[in-house]
Amino acid sequence: MSSVPHALITGASSGIGAAIARQYARRGVPLVLTARRAERLEALAQELRPQVECVVVAADLGDPEAPRALFEALTERGVSVGRLVNNAGFGVAGSYLSSPWETHAHFLQVMVTAVSELTWRFLPQIRENRGRILNVASFAGLAPGSSGQTLYAGAKSFLIKFSESLALENARYGVNACALCPGFTYSEFHDVTGTRALVSRLPRWMWLDAEDVARQGVEGVEAGRLIVVPGAGYKMLRLAFKYLPDFAVHRMMARNSRRMRDARCAVARRQASRT
Repeated sequence: MSSVPHALITGASSGIGAAIARQYARRGVPLVLTARRAERLEALAQELRPQVECVVVAADLGDPEAPRALFEALTERGVSVGRLVNNAGFGVAGSYLSSPWETHAHFLQVMVTAVSELTWRFLPQIRENRGRILNVASFAGLAPGSSGQTLYAGAKSFLIKFSESLALENARYGVNACALCPGFTYSEFHDVTGTRALVSRLPRWMWLDAEDVARQGVEGVEAGRLIVVPGAGYKMLRLAFKYLPDFAVHRMMARNSRRMRDARCAVARRQASRT
């Protein structure tokens, strides 16, 4: 096993995670790829092995024991981690009470607890290697909250603040932490959450390419940036949310939430009529 520090990427089986793996492979950084779907990880590893060493470890971060088990597995194999990409995640569609608590608890385990534990366990190695931490957050973490997917924006806001604090704490070790905050990105995310038909109605400018998002995220964390917001439209929205009065922003979010809810109901009615 190579002694060169690896980049550990969670949720690497598809979408932004796989694209980040390709970005680091182009830079010659050996990889540890982890996600639930072992066959998808192996396919990506086969694609990238001509460029770099790839270690595949299937893990479900919804299992509270998974972060420790992942750390121990890599330690036993002599794999050192110099870069950590916390990308694994999903959304819970619908209002807060429309899902059982067990679903929300699973969401928080993947999106908050596993991220925190993996960072805590691997941070000593990252410090030793003067490495990087890239937390894949979301533009939702920078925007005001909206109805539906109630915990999602809060979890992504946590990742942003967590990244900022990590960056300040670890700068003296030569370590940078960065929050990547993309908006709607072409990936499997909306298929998993069952919102593909709904979000497909959005304007074209709101859609980002996963490879471009990954490139900007990797370039940003390597350059020492704290927050990366891909897309000119999202940069403008961030400024608008920052400088518009709170009442105006909240009214806008309420109106858009109603539109999304009405569109979701229309999609549901069409799907019901086909069955």
